[in-house]
Amino acid sequence: MPTRTLLRWSEGLAAIARTGLGFTESLYEQERFEEILRVAADIRSVADEGIGDQLDAVGLVEEWMGQVGRGIPGYVTPKVAVGAAVGNDRGELLLIQRADSGVWLYPTGWCDVGYSASEVVVKEVKEETGIAVEAERLIAVLDGLRLGMTRVPLYSLVFHCRAVGGKLEPHPLECRDVGWFRPDSLPSPLVGVERWGETVFAAIRGERRDVLYDRVRQPLWRGEPEAGTADRHGGGATAR
Repeated sequence: MPTRTLLRWSEGLAAIARTGLGFTESLYEQERFEEILRVAADIRSVADEGIGDQLDAVGLVEEWMGQVGRGIPGYVTPKVAVGAAVGNDRGELLLIQRADSGVWLYPTGWCDVGYSASEVVVKEVKEETGIAVEAERLIAVLDGLRLGMTRVPLYSLVFHCRAVGGKLEPHPLECRDVGWFRPDSLPSPLVGVERWGETVFAAIRGERRDVLYDRVRQPLWRGEPEAGTADRHGGGATAR
């Protein structure tokens, strides 16, 4: 069983249970939702065994219970993050090596309250890499769990950005390394490049495409994208 599938099941069950706890007034339903949380924690522990970072199931249930809100604040939704596909005049892509995992990816960050998504992109790139950029346009909206880039449920808003100044200075706490890379010389491991690579480099080349988003699965919950199936874009065009 793929680790990302176990994580998706675990986070999905935990979100349903925490949302239910936030809205129900029935003690019987509260007990059922708490039991679902325990099942979700067991699934998460099995997934973590596969990646060498096992969590304590009981502690995870306690953590989830501490996040339960009441009413609308208790409705669990994915977090929102931004990603920056930064290109230069040599057709290269700006990538960072994350300090926590060692994997490579374009600059990313959580959306901060009080900033628009494009403002967060500009801020994150400068903080993580030292490069000043201008956000050109939104090019992708991706589910982080399906992409395999996170263990936290999130939607990533990926912007094409243009470098306008600065110099490479990796953030000492967030990045091990940073650099510019051409399509034929990408570093490894590079998370999800098979999903976003063509869209990102097309934007850097000046091509304008519809926004890339995750294909609708059939059935919605259990379905998985079939091997060789083209990804869908907003306007109905397809690309790999």
